[in-house]
Amino acid sequence: MKNKITTIVFVVIFIINYETKAIEPDEILQDQILENRAKGISKELRCLVCQNEDINNSNADIAKDLRLLIRDELLNGKTDQEIINFIHSRYGDFILYKPPIRFYTIFLWVFPFIFFFSFLILFFKKKK
Repeated sequence: MKNKITTIVFVVIFIINYETKAIEPDEILQDQILENRAKGISKELRCLVCQNEDINNSNADIAKDLRLLIRDELLNGKTDQEIINFIHSRYGDFILYKPPIRFYTIFLWVFPFIFFFSFLILFFKKKK
């Protein structure tokens, strides 16, 4: 009985801590420093198909293409920011997990607060 409980606990802990990676062995660079940089860049980029996964964890074909592109650019001597800027210029703000704040996006950040406080004022307004 104790052995079964230990096994179940071990499996549950393993499942909770298991981080799935979609990076395939043929994508991994031999230089560990460059590989770490590639993983760092990949964590900043959103998969265009999966939308809420970074491209490291996505199995989509476009994510694999982007991972390979990042590694090729690193081998060509590009900096992290140059690679991110290149991909951003191709795919737009949506691919970035931290998109830049622009004039037209300020409304998206401010509107929920305006809506919330307006609702509070209307809800708690005393009727005469």
